[in-house]
Amino acid sequence: MTAPTKPWDLYPPRRRWSFLAVLFLVSTSNYVDRNIIGVLLEPIKREFGVSDTMLGLLTGFSFAVFYATLGIPVARWADRGDRKLILTVSLAAWSVMTALCGMAQSFVQLALARIGVGAGEAGALPPAQSLIADYYPPAERGKALGTFMMSSMAGYVLGVVVGGQIAQAYGWRAAFLVVGLPGLALAVITYLMLDEPRRLPQFAVAAAAVEPLRTSIKALAAKRSFVDITIAMVLYFLMAYGAFVFTVSYLIRSHGLSVGRASAIFGTVSTVTAVIGSLVGGALADRLARRNITWLARLPGWVLILAFPVYELAFSVRSLPMTVAVLAVGGSLLTGAIPSMFAALHAVCGSARRAMSVAVIFFFANLIGTGLGPIITGRLSDSFAASAGPAEGLRYAMMIVMVAFLPAGWFMLRAARNLERDQEV
Repeated sequence: MTAPTKPWDLYPPRRRWSFLAVLFLVSTSNYVDRNIIGVLLEPIKREFGVSDTMLGLLTGFSFAVFYATLGIPVARWADRGDRKLILTVSLAAWSVMTALCGMAQSFVQLALARIGVGAGEAGALPPAQSLIADYYPPAERGKALGTFMMSSMAGYVLGVVVGGQIAQAYGWRAAFLVVGLPGLALAVITYLMLDEPRRLPQFAVAAAAVEPLRTSIKALAAKRSFVDITIAMVLYFLMAYGAFVFTVSYLIRSHGLSVGRASAIFGTVSTVTAVIGSLVGGALADRLARRNITWLARLPGWVLILAFPVYELAFSVRSLPMTVAVLAVGGSLLTGAIPSMFAALHAVCGSARRAMSVAVIFFFANLIGTGLGPIITGRLSDSFAASAGPAEGLRYAMMIVMVAFLPAGWFMLRAARNLERDQEV
């Protein structure tokens, strides 16, 4: 019997999907613990008496500083070590720190616990995506990544809906505890169920085969398409984790909703759009890429540009039903774009630096996008609120930040020009 020549040859389709299901749950926990803070901003603001700028610091920089900086050394480990172990340890760490957020007795303590959440989650996505690239052959990765990326919306929805309902009934501290502690049980499941193909001799990473860090960074930076994708991701995160973290607060302030109702409405919208966008976007990316690989970048480029007027409309209309309907359209577009953005990344990074490429992307995307996005949005909101009031101030701030959709789409279209040339299996 011939030995498998590629890692994905080891696994039949059913086992691949069982691995993907576990990784989906791990990533969902990641996004729940990351995003639950968004639905809790209003009660936290009331209890500690802080400004929107400080809330932006709490949701952005305090989380992103270690999430971004630890991502590269963790990815370095993931490109040569046991990715299953990295995921297990990281999951346990961020779950404990999320629970500690619920025990904070001051704003400073809460910020420190959020820093711990970010540090733990640095070990989530790079090894997970690296494993998916080993579990699935190139022709099937778009669909697999599309399914995996649904976890971001699943986590967001659970954080928003479950977190909002718990906060409404028992307070914001209870919400952190309820979503944080189950991650410890999931860490055990992760270690028992995932497989690390590198444990087999033919797929082990030889020390001589591991690129020096400087060589990996230089190789990635030399690819014009990789640089363009990185810039597009930074701008995408500026909106996805900058402006959108205030969406529930916007619904509360502009439409007079309670925390529970606002979280339920936005959570429902996010659930529907996650399913539609991720599955359709991933499948469409696979189909178009078979004709021409450049569609992996071209598709999200046009989608991001189209999303700009959609979201401008969503935050300008005064009718709640109209706002919800337009947010659903915009959410479907965004979740449809992200699978092909990551598929484009994996098409050009090369197998020896998959985790590193994801970590580099997330370093800049999180430090700049996630780190500064909420602060910029919060600062703009505070500035406009001085003359227009808190509801209108937040509306204007979110509409301004949405402009970043346009250059994000342009950089993805520019990446398409060099994608075929930069392609590396």
